[in-house]
Amino acid sequence: MIERLLFILFGVVLVLWGIYRMKTDDALIGKTQKQKNIFNLFFLGQASGIGQLLSGILCIILGIVSFIIK
Repeated sequence: MIERLLFILFGVVLVLWGIYRMKTDDALIGKTQKQKNIFNLFFLGQASGIGQLLSGILCIILGIVSFIIK
């Protein structure tokens, strides 16, 4: 049970870190922050802000589903 809670907590941390990275990251290509974030997603993958945000959401969903399935 503690592992499931830690997995959800890890997802929350990833979501918050992803939001922070999306606001502050810079890229070589792109004039707006949205374009820079999309370029970083394709160039860096999961290390980008969008990638971390999506991974965090997935961790939270999987943690909740693990409580339901048990």
